[in-house]
Amino acid sequence: MGTPPNPDEFYEKLKAQLYDTAIWPSEYLYKFIIKTDNHKIAILEALFNNMGAVIHTTESKNGKYTSISVNILMRNPDAVIEKYKEVAEKVEGVISL
Repeated sequence: MGTPPNPDEFYEKLKAQLYDTAIWPSEYLYKFIIKTDNHKIAILEALFNNMGAVIHTTESKNGKYTSISVNILMRNPDAVIEKYKEVAEKVEGVISL
């Protein structure tokens, strides 16, 4: 069994990759998976409210999970990472892809 990933290292690596692969501001596609729960879905959607996001939700075949894609114009990699952290803090059990 390996050691759990260090979130700070993960975000630093992601930040470097985002700077290397896009010109900012840039469109960014967030992808999340959560257990199907209308309250949690509403919380997640509200975190992107009034930001011009295009949000698409898809339930799994058996309805147990919901995938949520959020396409949004972000100003820089720091803003992308801040939003990932906010979602992780406010939506219990979310999986960020």
